[in-house]
Amino acid sequence: MLKRFLLPVFTLGLLTSVIGQAPLYTKTGEPTENQGRYRTLEIRGHTGGHMYGGETLTSKLENGYGGLEVRYAWQSRDDEIWGRYGYPSYGVGLYSGFLGDPEIFGNPNAVYGFINFPVSNPGRRNQFAIEPALGLTYNLEPFDPENNPLNDAIGARMAVYFNLNFGWAYRWTPEMDITYGIDFSHFSNGRSFTPNWGLNMLGINVGFRYHYNADQHRVDNEAYPDQKLQNRYLRSRKVPNIEVAENQSINVYGALGTVQTEEGAGTDTRYGTFSLVLDYQHKFNNMHSVSVGLDYFVDNSVKETYPEGDGKNSLIGIHAGYDFMFWRFTTLLHGGTYITDKLGKEALFLRPAIRYNLNKWVYAQVGLKTLGFAADWVEFGFGFRPFRW
Repeated sequence: MLKRFLLPVFTLGLLTSVIGQAPLYTKTGEPTENQGRYRTLEIRGHTGGHMYGGETLTSKLENGYGGLEVRYAWQSRDDEIWGRYGYPSYGVGLYSGFLGDPEIFGNPNAVYGFINFPVSNPGRRNQFAIEPALGLTYNLEPFDPENNPLNDAIGARMAVYFNLNFGWAYRWTPEMDITYGIDFSHFSNGRSFTPNWGLNMLGINVGFRYHYNADQHRVDNEAYPDQKLQNRYLRSRKVPNIEVAENQSINVYGALGTVQTEEGAGTDTRYGTFSLVLDYQHKFNNMHSVSVGLDYFVDNSVKETYPEGDGKNSLIGIHAGYDFMFWRFTTLLHGGTYITDKLGKEALFLRPAIRYNLNKWVYAQVGLKTLGFAADWVEFGFGFRPFRW
């Protein structure tokens, strides 16, 4: 059923992307181009299906999911910081979803931050963008061995909310867009509480986005103003990427976390984890880089889950991956494998993470270390760069 929805969305996106590039605005009077502060308000509806890896909830998830969200965004302006990313907008959003039986899943809501990276060239009437969002989901109904034994997807009342949207915005009027896209959503607590199969949802979304200029009232506050500022920001083409003077570094990163075993589900029993990472990073420019390195992990839960390990709780691995840098942030997607006994874990692991650079030498980072494609634990830590050249 999901395929019937996805094919028309892709087709519509391709067709409208090649529509003529009419001017985006008409001007009343002669206001300065891009004068004022640009904002958007959007409402968006979601529907789709679940990608579930557990066993007990299959029949409860077969009817798919629905959701509604409201987003408020600010338009970036700075050429030096944002120009190379196509002048994205960024903001906050509220989400309310229906996943299935509310007695099993609850009535999830989420609050999150997001950023909209334009991909299409400026001037197209139909704009394609990539929108990642990250926040917190609450009001979930977690697993309980007596009152909610079927829910092996969520083990806590709160979870991380992640959404990745590949969407289009079609300019309907000077103020209004029709938005539509394909998105992936994920609810998980990173095995901080078990069970934690998580909820993974793939679907489509449709909505309306309203553009306005927050400074219009300062120029002319009448209902039908004689002098009207632009409602939309006129994007110029991306500023070219530039080479970085110090494009290589050695990074050292340490992080802590906690996990809960399946046997400890519904209890307060949890185990500490530790990660130590040493890697080499090479920056191609001020946006893209790659990293390779070594990992040292300590997982105190394996003494319980893998008695064949004779009390061992540490692993050594190697990794490589891609880093996307914007402003002070870096998003990482690294993958690796173990070079010592994997102690019952999957052979491969991933580390999606977000890094915030406090300065040139020190950074904070939060990420997810996985068991294959399932969560192993959430890492919270700091890193530093002892060598840069």
